[in-house]
Amino acid sequence: MEKNAKIYVAGHHGLVGSAIFKNLQDKGYTNVIGRSHAELDLMDGVAVKKFFDDEQPEYVILAAAHVGGIMANSLYRADFIYQNLQIQQNVIGESFRHGVKKLLFLGSTCIYPRDAEQPMKEDALLTSPLEYTNEPYAIAKIAGLKMCESFNLQYGTNYIAVMPTNLYGPNDNFHLERSHVLPAMIRKIHLGKCLHDGNWDAVCRDLDARPVEGVDGKASRQAILDVLEKYGITPSEVRLWGTGTPLREFLWSEEMADASVFVMEHVDFKDTYRPGEKDIRNCHINIGTGKEITIRRLAELIVAEVGYEGRLTFDPSKPDGTMRKLTDVTKLHNLGWHHKIDIEEGVQRMYAWYLEN
Repeated sequence: MEKNAKIYVAGHHGLVGSAIFKNLQDKGYTNVIGRSHAELDLMDGVAVKKFFDDEQPEYVILAAAHVGGIMANSLYRADFIYQNLQIQQNVIGESFRHGVKKLLFLGSTCIYPRDAEQPMKEDALLTSPLEYTNEPYAIAKIAGLKMCESFNLQYGTNYIAVMPTNLYGPNDNFHLERSHVLPAMIRKIHLGKCLHDGNWDAVCRDLDARPVEGVDGKASRQAILDVLEKYGITPSEVRLWGTGTPLREFLWSEEMADASVFVMEHVDFKDTYRPGEKDIRNCHINIGTGKEITIRRLAELIVAEVGYEGRLTFDPSKPDGTMRKLTDVTKLHNLGWHHKIDIEEGVQRMYAWYLEN
């Protein structure tokens, strides 16, 4: 990519999009653009067309998506498939119609079958049934990567699909119902510590910054206790979903951004499959660390970092989701990118960021 090329980052206020936007600027790209949801609704095909007509971006990074954790995926199944399909259709379609030189599509490792062999290679895609709890979201992301692959094969475009593992980092979503597991646990355990220590001012500050079901720090003490108890947070206990036994892999979002820009700079579609293959498929690239940790051990790391001294329990009546989701990052390593931040350092960084924000 040329340093003065116009690069559109869709979803530049989100967890990954904001990190990619900053990474591009830090590397000297001078014409990086983005639009907030208020400025451009990516589900509105007419608005997306007008944006591409007006701006004529040369490169596109599609980091915008409707995302959430296991609770949100279970409750809002229609939203997860419909909104993501609509966003992808509009952005990828207009990128093609406007002759974008290169596009990067961000998916998720939830595209792989629930019982895929571990660690999961790119070739595991579509080999057996998906995990039920996030099936609609996974199908949308599979459609997106297949759209990129199919445009490349039919029209000779250069659209690359990358599948990041579980991400966390600055600008994460700490909503107790819709967030992913790591930020949700950080906030729950932080609030549990505040209640356990009797630090009511800290509880109110937290809820003023991020109200829970409309309850902020100005609500009555009982209203606050009631809404937090609904999410497993009491003065004596923090209760987490599931058994704590599933294994998960986590990648710091700023490293995902670095990997994304690396792919845009150094990887073309022809580099994502073996020369001479008869059936070209599974050209996406896993982005991860290749390392995993149990949910219980992750919770213990957060407890130690936060300094929480109350009880930590798990509710086995709640779903665990997929028991193991470890990516095989051989393709990524062979292309030349490796992670640097492991989970212990990441948890320290994440909690420090949360306290500052």
